[in-house]
Amino acid sequence: MPQLPRKVFDYDNIAPKPATEPPLPTSDAAQNHTPNHYTYSKLSHEKIAAIRAKSTIPNAPCIDYAQSADTYPEGFPHFVRGRDSTREYITSLFSNRIAIYDGAMGTMIQNYAKKNKLEEEEYRGERFANWTCNTKGNNDQLSITQPQIIKGIYKEYLEVGGSDLIGTNTFSSTTIAMADYEMESYVYELNYAGARLAREACDEVTAKDPSKPRFVVGAMGPTNRTGSISPSVEDPSARNVTFDELVEAYLEQAVALVDGGADILMVETIFDTLNAKAALYAVGEYLEFSGLDIPVFVSGTLVDQSGRTLSGQTGEAFYASIRHAKPMCVGLNCALGAKHMTPFVEKLANCVECFLHVYSNAGLPNAMGGYDETPEDMAVQNKVFFENGWLNMVGGCCGSTPPHIKAIREMSENYKPRKLPDIGRPKMWLSGLEDLVVEDVHNHLGLPFLNVGERCNISGSIRFKKLMMAGDYGTAMDIAKKQVEDGAHVIDINVDDGMLDGLAAMQKFVKIAVTEPEIAKVPFMLDASKFEIVMAGLKWCQGKCIVNSISLKVGEELFKEQATLLKKHGAAVVVMAFDEEGQAATESEKVRICKRSYDILVNEVHFPPEDIIFDPNVLTIGTGMEEHANYGVDFINATKTIKEICPYVKVSGGISNLSFGFRGLVEFTIFLPYA
Repeated sequence: MPQLPRKVFDYDNIAPKPATEPPLPTSDAAQNHTPNHYTYSKLSHEKIAAIRAKSTIPNAPCIDYAQSADTYPEGFPHFVRGRDSTREYITSLFSNRIAIYDGAMGTMIQNYAKKNKLEEEEYRGERFANWTCNTKGNNDQLSITQPQIIKGIYKEYLEVGGSDLIGTNTFSSTTIAMADYEMESYVYELNYAGARLAREACDEVTAKDPSKPRFVVGAMGPTNRTGSISPSVEDPSARNVTFDELVEAYLEQAVALVDGGADILMVETIFDTLNAKAALYAVGEYLEFSGLDIPVFVSGTLVDQSGRTLSGQTGEAFYASIRHAKPMCVGLNCALGAKHMTPFVEKLANCVECFLHVYSNAGLPNAMGGYDETPEDMAVQNKVFFENGWLNMVGGCCGSTPPHIKAIREMSENYKPRKLPDIGRPKMWLSGLEDLVVEDVHNHLGLPFLNVGERCNISGSIRFKKLMMAGDYGTAMDIAKKQVEDGAHVIDINVDDGMLDGLAAMQKFVKIAVTEPEIAKVPFMLDASKFEIVMAGLKWCQGKCIVNSISLKVGEELFKEQATLLKKHGAAVVVMAFDEEGQAATESEKVRICKRSYDILVNEVHFPPEDIIFDPNVLTIGTGMEEHANYGVDFINATKTIKEICPYVKVSGGISNLSFGFRGLVEFTIFLPYA
């Protein structure tokens, strides 16, 4: 089937230009590269204060880490906290050479235990001698009870491995994960202690060679629960954690990690992207509350040779789902050895706009659960990444030790880091289990249209409506599957009906749909007349969705609030041509309202223009009323002007509206070639 070319506008012809840094968050601090002041005692936001108030640390901890401006010489490669921008420094470091991350904390603790006594008594220490449950295995707890062990491991990675950055011993330090040890109330202290020990180790090693500053990466693990996967075989809509619970847990962790001295925050070992989105939302809230610019890294985990996360996403879909948070570095860790990661790292290297990292396992686990790759083996397995110029940072995960990191570092020194891709025309990049670049789509007829299936819309399907009213979600899923089979690129979900609890129905439908690979592989369009309903659905979607819709009908302030919230969640948005005075009917009104909406979204909310879809209202024609006769022409003409004056936006039209005044399908044959 020949493909009809998409109409090209002037802004489509801008030549790509070299990138000098990864895409920046839209905050003033990030845009201006404002150095972190590192005097966290000045932060007084009520939510930060409330988290600190839960601290179990016996004495008020030190949370200020600013250094005198003359501590070290100015300019790269030197770095002084409070004087220099961490973002600028990491950009220079990752652009000049392949930076070195650390290796496994758990492996080093196990190795210590083989040579030294590290049993329940040592895990508890004096502080938790009378704890009510066993705590052996709670490695994060050792930052409090055996700080010399943890700090010693940090220093080995810094001194033997030569790590530029080290991750904190806080992988499980959330209220959710610590429930296993009944230590939820200690999460602030666990994170603070893990980061503070790393801060001390980095500062001691940096002092010996100020030309090689060392940085603390606050490690935020995936928790032991998942927002996208049901814990019940019988009930696919069941979940054991909510998005809001994850956000609350990660916010506490972020506050404590930064208070402990972390320079960077890393959301890592992500096997469910919904958990990562919650963590990134929490980090974003912290950065907004604090006004700080702290770089964020994200590391996903592909569980097997399928190249997918546990929740089913490809690596490209994973990145498309989290790129709205503007991570400075993205990559993969755990589950696989470097050899088995190779094809998936290559795919990421071909698409991510920021820096890229890998910290693989030391091969696959053997029959005893151990790892057999020697330092030399692991270095050789990582060589393919360096030869192809795919990485900016490399380290190790399970089974790796300081000698492994040393060998990898020495191997990497002969190669240049990955070059950031050129900056080209922005495109809408959606995702379900698989990614979808809207500008690159052609439908089954070869037309440059994104097909949105609307049979899971109560207003568009009487069968779907009856199923939803009867609570028959299983059969309703068959409708969604059929739409994907028939060529729908996106599935619209609308459960608006006065006789149905829309909030509950939207959530249940989405929670089941995301567990069905034949449906979830495509992005969703969450469609409702009430904003709270689409938000409820959005919090159960690991992919990048479209929200349908918002408009200026609610007034400018609420419009901006809603758009800001959608931006934080990474959703694209349909914007209706409504304002405070009503629905746009004429060409001039459609253009005026859409341009006003565009200017507010792009210039005030900083919403990505490529993620805006205008619906200028296809109104009924052929009703016999003279004032309706030009509605079809008005839509076409308005669409052309909107596309010209609002760069990168899309336009959506409910063409079925035409037929409300017709019988038959003749009007589609006439209308669509002009669209």
